[in-house]
Amino acid sequence: MTASATPAIVLHSMNYLETSRILRLLTRDAGVVSVLARGARNSKKRFGSALDLFAQGTAQLQLKPGRDLHTLTAFDIDHARSGLSASLPRFSAAMALAECVLRVVHDESAPGIFEGVVLGLDQIAAAEPAQALSAGLGALWQLVSETGFAPTIDVCANCHAPLSAEEDTAFSHVAGGALCERCALSAPGGRRLPSAARHAIRGWLVGAVVVLASEGEQRAHQRLFREFLAQHLPDVRRMPAFAAWESGQLIG
Repeated sequence: MTASATPAIVLHSMNYLETSRILRLLTRDAGVVSVLARGARNSKKRFGSALDLFAQGTAQLQLKPGRDLHTLTAFDIDHARSGLSASLPRFSAAMALAECVLRVVHDESAPGIFEGVVLGLDQIAAAEPAQALSAGLGALWQLVSETGFAPTIDVCANCHAPLSAEEDTAFSHVAGGALCERCALSAPGGRRLPSAARHAIRGWLVGAVVVLASEGEQRAHQRLFREFLAQHLPDVRRMPAFAAWESGQLIG
């Protein structure tokens, strides 16, 4: 058993037996880990509000080689993000982000991903409710970028010819991004991507704040991201939090 202290964010929580909780944490030094917090439900003195969703701090872990469930001995909170739960648009965007993190990140050091998720959650928390969806999209595309399978936007994903920033292009999930007119002819089933949409994705991939003008644009970008992720994600299980976010069921 190895003791470890690492910055961490609570992404999922469930009750276990009568007094404990099982959490899934995104950590900077160990990726996503599942941990048992013994007695977390029985006494607030040990963990307090540190185990609330999206809380961030330093997790004290007892790591067990070869095991899927480790032990959380303490969590020193420094960022609660309680404001996310006070707004349905923000909360649903944050839940969609957390769900995607749990699908694409594994149990290995991921400092870039960790910092990107920190930035994404903070941008969602700071967004006006009407723009929380845009902030969530930005966090998701940044996650894809840090994970290493970001789409190509400025060159053809097939032949690598440069694409004008001002032109509409085809977009192929299978090819991995935007396509020139010639390559688009041999890639049926793609979508037409307006230059404004390419500009938005370009900004999100580098962590910029992008504000979409209309709800229709936001929904189109949600659909595009979902289709792109599904094409490149080995885990094909349904993502209920993302589906609820996309359908608007959690958005007031």
